[in-house]
Parts: sequence; structure tokens; C-alpha cells
Amino acid sequence: MSPPPAPRPVAATLPEPPTGPGGPDGSPGAAGSRGPDGSRGPDGRPGSPLDLEKLLAARLHAVKVRPYLADALFALHIVADRSVPTMAVDAHWRCYVSPGFVARTPVEELAGVWVHEVSHLLRDHHGRGERYAREHEEYGPGERSEMGVPPAEGWGRLRRNIAADFEINDDIYGDGLPLPAGAVLPSLLRLPDGLLMEEYLRTASMSSLAADLAWLDCGSGADGRQRPWELGPDGAHGLTRQQRDAVRFRVAEGIKGRPGDAPEGWRRWADEAFHPPQPWRQLLGAAVRSAASAPGAGEDHSYRRPSRRSASVPGVVLPSLRRTPPRVCVVIDTSGSVSDAELGSALLEVAAISRAVGGRRDLVSVISCDAAAGIAVPLCRAENIELVGGGGTDLRSGFARALRSRPRPDVIVALTDGQTPWPSAQPYCRTVVGLFPRPARAVNEEDPDYVPDTPPPWARVVTIG
Repeated sequence: MSPPPAPRPVAATLPEPPTGPGGPDGSPGAAGSRGPDGSRGPDGRPGSPLDLEKLLAARLHAVKVRPYLADALFALHIVADRSVPTMAVDAHWRCYVSPGFVARTPVEELAGVWVHEVSHLLRDHHGRGERYAREHEEYGPGERSEMGVPPAEGWGRLRRNIAADFEINDDIYGDGLPLPAGAVLPSLLRLPDGLLMEEYLRTASMSSLAADLAWLDCGSGADGRQRPWELGPDGAHGLTRQQRDAVRFRVAEGIKGRPGDAPEGWRRWADEAFHPPQPWRQLLGAAVRSAASAPGAGEDHSYRRPSRRSASVPGVVLPSLRRTPPRVCVVIDTSGSVSDAELGSALLEVAAISRAVGGRRDLVSVISCDAAAGIAVPLCRAENIELVGGGGTDLRSGFARALRSRPRPDVIVALTDGQTPWPSAQPYCRTVVGLFPRPARAVNEEDPDYVPDTPPPWARVVTIG
């Protein structure tokens, strides 16, 4: 969002359809008296009229240049209010608009504000901002006044608003939406584009921007903190959770239907919007079951029951293809980079894997491996599996040891942190990799530029935890 072209600092927000009580049509509102346009001042007295025609023309321009956001833009409900700095949204998809801000802002820039504010809501910045604040203790004492930020708002609130703007402003402008002077972009702190709000919050200090951006206020829709001028969850014309999800779904479907019309950030959002993180334990079990039941796994020819095709070849007995129970070999990374807690989790996964193959403990064997592989221990012979290791990591030896096991496994499951070389050739059997989460760039004192290899494409990868 860009600073307001006025002596008084202001912030941007999204509007909604001008109908019903409390809207810009002059009907009575849910809180406070309204002016002829439905606006209200901080003291509840009527304010200057809202140029509704200009505001709606700006929304139409936004729909024209960003058609994939049309459903979201028309879902916003407009509430005119002089106490709002510029424009702002709440978590219930109401758009609070300052009549003065609309009067002095060109239509094309207003269209950019519409897109900016609806982007906060589509990307759930209010929910994500609340979660980040809870996890990092930014509510209460952490919401402090610093660097010219009003005490009632707090530095934590402003940081989240800035980080949310960084996430969306890098691909909003252009192609019909002019870049406003002073737009809040990651380049202000020499940060890369394309990161998420949480990544900007974790990696960047924004105190240098506090004094210049103290005016910034996109409402609770940007950071999760309710403002005094918002109508709240019980106010008129708010969308329910189901309605908000329906709007997001329609926008995501529109982007995926015509992906060439949307920037990469929006396409990534559409792909992930309705695919929340899945429970990894169920995913790992499903991956093992899928690999074990795949064609070729546990299958062999047998003369115990002749093939029905023998009838077509008189005098010849053909073997039939029989499925035997699949065998699973679990290779556990026991190198020094894997914690005791993760090793304990690995043992729990071994038990879950045995259940995934029907509870047949005799079909599951375990190999502990750091730089060298241990012996494949059948699970049914190990009441308490002893995991030996603690040195470097090279799972290639673990894969080689598993492939030499007798009887041969139908599925290999590797539980590792991923900081290992991988086999250069695909094993004859199916492979599932359970990854303990690690930073994108691992630390190696001997080689600061070391980056672990990603698991090979022939493996099914499930992140553990």
C-alpha cells in the first residue's frame, strides 16, 4: 500500500456492495449515526459525502484488469466512515472507506487499493497474523509502542501489516494498476520478492520503517487486531466462514481455469488454498500401503495353482501369478544430525508401518544407518530395537544393505533428515522417504555453501512432523 496523497496519513481498504442498512446509501447503520451517504465521523455525527460513483467505478476498473478477483471484489461490503485513515477491511469482508480519501485519489489508484485490500482477505492475513502473534507472544506486553507508533495500535500490529503488504504488493501493480509513489515493497529493506508474510516477519527487522509507515492501517483483515471503528463479528453484512470459503474457492478455481492471466504468486496461492497440510502419519501409512499394493510388489509365479491359460497349450503346465505378502525394509538415519526425539519418532513409525501391512511384524525389518549400515533386524525378533550410529550420513550403504536382504524387500522406507547422498540408480523395489524437517540450507562448518541433495524423483516423499 502507498502513503496517502494528503497531509494526514492514511491507509487503504476494500469496498463492498452499497446496499442495505449501514451502507453508503444512507440507510441507518448498526452503530452510530450516518450522514446522507451513510458515512459517520469519530463522534457519530454526519460526515462529508462519499463519492460512491467514483468508488464503484474504481472497483469496475479493478475487475477489468484483474478479472480472476471479481468474485472477491464484489463480495466486499462498503461502510463509509471518516474515522478510517484511508480504506481498510475487517476479517468479515467489510470494506471501510474514508470519503476524503476517495475524493482525492485517482480512479486507477483506487482500483489498486481495492485489489490490495481484497488480497489481504483472500490470503487470510487476519488468521495468519493472529497465529503468528500467539506463537511469538506479540499480544499483551509484546504489543509495545515504539518509534512513533501510536500506543493503541502497537509495533507488533504494524510489523504484521508491513509484512502482509510485502507479500502482496510485489505482484499487484502493473498491467492497468499504476504503482503508487511510496508503495510498501520488500525492496524498501532490500528483501527478495515472493516470500510469505511469516518469512518477512522472521527474517527482517522493520524498525527503520516504523516512523515513516506509522500511518499504515489496513484494518483487522491485514493483521487480526480489531479496530474501534469496525462493526465486529455481530455487525451487519459480514460474511460467514462458509461464505468466505466459498468466495476463496471461486477465485482459486478462476485462477486455475485461466492460469495465464494471474501472476505466479496468485497461481501458487490457488494451488495451495484448499490443500491444507495433511496429517503426516496418515500420509506415510498411505504411501507405504500404496507402494506395497502396487503391481509387481510381492508378486511371483507359482506352480501351486496352474494358470488358467494352460488350457490353451495342451500338455504344458503354466505357472500362475500369485501375490505374496509384501515385505518392507525400514532404513533409519542414525547420524549425529538426527536428534533423539526424532529417533524415537522413527521407532513409532516402524510400528505404524507394520500396521500398514496388516500387522505382520515378520514382514518388516529395520536397518540403522549413519555412514555405514547395520544388520537388517526383523521386527518380530526385536522387542526393543537398538539403533546404532551417531557419525556422518550416507544412506547409500543403507539402501545397498536393504537390497541385499533375504528375502528381498518389496518396499524400502527411509526415515532421514535428508542430509545424505542418495543412490544414483533407482532400486528394483518401490521407495518411500520420510523426511524430518530441516531448514532449506543446512549448516556445515567445513563447507558453508553445502546444500543437501533433494530426494530422488523415483521416491515418494512425506514430510514427518
